[in-house]
Amino acid sequence: MTLYRANPKHGVAWITGGSSGIGRALARDLASQGYAVAVTALDDDPIDTLVVETAQMPGSVTAFPCDVTDEPRMARTVAAIEKELGPIVLAIFNAGNYISTPGENLVVNDFRRSFEVNYFGIINGLVPVVERMRVRARGHVVLVGSVTSYFGWPTTAAYGGTKAAINILAESLKYDFDKMNVRIQVFNPGFIDTPLTEKNMLPMPGLMPVSRASRRMARGIKSGGFEVTFPRRTSWPLKLLSLLPRPLCRGFISLMTSWKARPLHYDRKPPIE
Repeated sequence: MTLYRANPKHGVAWITGGSSGIGRALARDLASQGYAVAVTALDDDPIDTLVVETAQMPGSVTAFPCDVTDEPRMARTVAAIEKELGPIVLAIFNAGNYISTPGENLVVNDFRRSFEVNYFGIINGLVPVVERMRVRARGHVVLVGSVTSYFGWPTTAAYGGTKAAINILAESLKYDFDKMNVRIQVFNPGFIDTPLTEKNMLPMPGLMPVSRASRRMARGIKSGGFEVTFPRRTSWPLKLLSLLPRPLCRGFISLMTSWKARPLHYDRKPPIE
C-alpha cells in the first residue's frame, strides 16, 4: 500500500507559526494550490492581513489563534478547525523561536522556553491531531527542524537541542505512523531570511529568500521523502561534515565562524563557593 500523501481535495492543511516568515509564505502557497488552510499563531500576531491577501486564491486561509505551549487550548484548536473547516489531512508544525545560548551566560529559562515552544509546541498539537488521523486511517504530518540538528554550533545549545529532538521524534514515530497510514516528514532547512534568523550571531552561508524556501517546502510536501533539506549547496555539505569525527567537525565550525578569536561577552565571575 502506498503511504498517504495529503491532497487539498481531502481536507484541511493546518500550519502553526503561520503569522510570519516561512509559515506565512507556505500558507499562501498552499492556499494557491486549493487547500483550506488553518493558520495558528499567537493572539496578537497579524494573521488578518494574510486572510485578505489570499481571498482571491483557489483555497482559503482562516485564523485559529493559539499559543502552542498551551496544551488544552491546542487540543481545542484542533477540534475547532475540524468542526469549522473539515478534517485536518496535513499538519505542519512550524512554530519556533531562537534564543541564543552563549556558554558563558547560561540561563535555565532560555532552555526551558526553547523546548516549550519548539518541541512541546509540536507535541501539544501532534497528539490530538494524530489521534484523529489514526481513526480515519490516513494523514500527513510535517515537522520543521533545522540543519543545526546535525551537530553543535556556537550559541545553539538550546535551539539546536530542540531541533535534534524533533528529528529523533520523527524517526521514532515513523515506525508506527507507517502502519497507521500517516506520513511523517521532517524538514531541515538551512538559513532562511526570516525574522528568526535576524537574531543569529553566526555566519549564514547560502541564506535563502523566504519565498524560495516556501516553494521548496511545498514541493517537498507533494513529492519529498522522509527528510527534506535545502538549499542543497548548504545542507548537503553540512550533512557530510556531520559524518567526520567530532573533533574535526568542531574544528571546521570554529574556523568557519572564527569563534576562537571572539571574546567572551560577559566578564568572568569568581567561582561560586
